Amino acid sequence: MILNILFWTVYFISLYLGVFWIMVIFENKHYPEKKPIKNYPFVSVVLPAYNEEDSIKGSIMSLFDLDYPKDKMEIMVVNDGSTDHTKNIVKRIIKDNPEQPLRLISKKNGGKGKALNLGLKESRGDFFVCLDADSFVRKDALKKMLPYFYADRNMAAVLPLMKIKKAESNIQKIQWYEYLINMFYKKLMNALNCIHVAPGPFSIYRKSILEKLGGFDENNLTEDLEIVFRMHKHKYRVVQTYDTEVYTIAPKDIRGVVKQRNRWFKGSTLNVINYRRMLFRKEYGNFGMLQMPSIILSGVIVIILLFLMINRIIPPLVSNLFNFASVDFDFMTFIYNFSLNFSILDLDYMALITIMTMIMMSLIFFVNSIRNANERMFRKGVFSLFTYFLFYYLLMGFIWVGVFFDLIFRRVQKW
Repeated sequence: MILNILFWTVYFISLYLGVFWIMVIFENKHYPEKKPIKNYPFVSVVLPAYNEEDSIKGSIMSLFDLDYPKDKMEIMVVNDGSTDHTKNIVKRIIKDNPEQPLRLISKKNGGKGKALNLGLKESRGDFFVCLDADSFVRKDALKKMLPYFYADRNMAAVLPLMKIKKAESNIQKIQWYEYLINMFYKKLMNALNCIHVAPGPFSIYRKSILEKLGGFDENNLTEDLEIVFRMHKHKYRVVQTYDTEVYTIAPKDIRGVVKQRNRWFKGSTLNVINYRRMLFRKEYGNFGMLQMPSIILSGVIVIILLFLMINRIIPPLVSNLFNFASVDFDFMTFIYNFSLNFSILDLDYMALITIMTMIMMSLIFFVNSIRNANERMFRKGVFSLFTYFLFYYLLMGFIWVGVFFDLIFRRVQKW
């Protein structure tokens, strides 16, 4: 009885949210406004780096290739106590490219938030840009993104379309699909002014607002998410753009995915708890009424679905194992005595309708996500696509369970 109540509760909540977002897809065609730039502003780009010897050179080179006046830009690498060759690599790049506006700032390891704040303190630009040292930008990024700030004085941050660079392993290919869907979801959130995170790969901030808010939270697990919560609290705007792209390197194996998503999910949950006074408050618009509850609700729903699935699978599996053991695992006996007793009347039609409804809504989201990113559905292969739909959310469920226990036992990792 309790399991049935849980199932139908989760189903109706998921159905409601699914229908709501589908209505947003088809009814809201809002795009953020932008104005042409007459005089290019000075821009400061900061790369916080901790043991990034494998990727930092490519990230810096992508900044060198930006189509933007060099005298209107500075690039700072904040080396956060790296123990590998990151520092030496940056020094070599500075020596080999004296014409580029690149400088190195080294500090003791203290976390990404402290590295960003040091860069903010040292920056001279009107706009502050954060680029993770494992990410790469398109040449037109600054020219495409900055005009959004000039359409609204209340604009605090502008975010690019983010994709995965060189998805080679199977788990990276699966994440490639995940990122496209997440970007489409952010497009929908953008229409309702309730974006909740400004990712490290090339988010641009209006420096005056960032300083007014006190910079980044140095003790927060997900400082890029916390700063957006603070912006919404003070009624500033954050927008997602779609006319330029940034590419990031995704974890290459499941262990890396679990570690990364654990930090993301845990950080988002802790920030909702810290900003709980904004929950269900109309003064904070869709962010307080919709987005913040959805962050917690999504984790709860995934955990419940995982529990229900295990409850449906494990008992029959254990029962069959006992049956096999009773005949010394003589499988041929079961095969010879197997009979198919099936009637169409035995089907659980409500469950079938539920499954079909959720599949249809998932397909609508997926197809629109692919179109939004101008990508092809099977670009990363049929296997990766079906693995994403069939197994990836199970993995996310187990990660959420881990987050739940981490929060109970107060286990919080650092950058």
